[in-house]
Amino acid sequence: MKPVIYTRGQALPQLLEQRILVLDGAMGTMIQRFKLAEDDFRGNGATAPAAIRGSLKDHPKDLKNNSDLLVLTRPDVIRDIHEGYLAAGADIVETNTFGANRIAQDDYALGHLAREMNVAAARLAREAADKFSTPDRPRFVAGALGPTPRTASISPDVNDPGARNVDFEQLRAAYHEQVEALLEGGVDLLLVETIFDTLNAKAALFAIDEVFAETGQRLPIIISGTVTDASGRILSGQTVTAFWYSVRHARPLAVGLNCALGAALMRPYIQELAKVAPDTFISCYPNAGLPNPMSDTGFDEKPEDTSRLLREFAAEGLVNIVGGCCGTTPEHIAAIRQQVEPLAARSVQKSFFYREAA
Repeated sequence: MKPVIYTRGQALPQLLEQRILVLDGAMGTMIQRFKLAEDDFRGNGATAPAAIRGSLKDHPKDLKNNSDLLVLTRPDVIRDIHEGYLAAGADIVETNTFGANRIAQDDYALGHLAREMNVAAARLAREAADKFSTPDRPRFVAGALGPTPRTASISPDVNDPGARNVDFEQLRAAYHEQVEALLEGGVDLLLVETIFDTLNAKAALFAIDEVFAETGQRLPIIISGTVTDASGRILSGQTVTAFWYSVRHARPLAVGLNCALGAALMRPYIQELAKVAPDTFISCYPNAGLPNPMSDTGFDEKPEDTSRLLREFAAEGLVNIVGGCCGTTPEHIAAIRQQVEPLAARSVQKSFFYREAA
């Protein structure tokens, strides 16, 4: 099989052989710090761009929890968050597009804005990354593709196991639109993340391959699943090993886990993944521990806790990319960067999965 030749993000494979790269942290946690009101999400404030100001004033649905919309209505907030993570030492920042797909946005009656959101989000992250990039430390933009709020494998009705509220074609079309827009906005790689249903992820990967074929572009892909509890399985039932074998055909730059568990609980599953995928880089960006309503971030792990645990992962030779998910902040990312920077990168077998040249 021919090696993958990337048209963007070409430097990533070589960098990952040399050192551990740091991904940014949570977007939602940081947005909460701004204490935004409904008017901010609707673009009614003076800080909203003129093109969007007031356009959602009479929208019939509440928009306050639609964080993806802020790339249009409060881009200054999203820009500030990106720059905070980059200043903390992140090598890769994710676009604020976790739910910026037509399926998720239809819940807010904003599906028609999905493409515009993705283009704007990618451009915001691109500007921030370029601002902080240097010849010695380039910064990269990952186009984030979340799982959507629907599942193609599991029935939403306990009385009807065969019922579904989304199908493969709907998912494929939504992801196709999102990937096209992210490429237009200038991302360096794509991150299919927080996968709780492998069938949803397969729709995303299918759409990505379609867009690559149509555009002639080929970007590195990171695939990141989420183990939902101590069973060691994703929500649709697969073990970590089964999950990897279900998606390895996409030839990702890296495969990993994120979200539902803190680093302490994620260790055995990262160990399993590192063992079954010796020819692929491994990513890990856990949440900040267990829920804790008394904490500023809503989680109980402080920066020193998360960073210490990820240093242990790195010292054990388990990871190539580390960062933070829910509850993490620039303080977490700065601590993680400090802890893992002196450590060697995880050794990966020479493989067509990530090599640009034989």
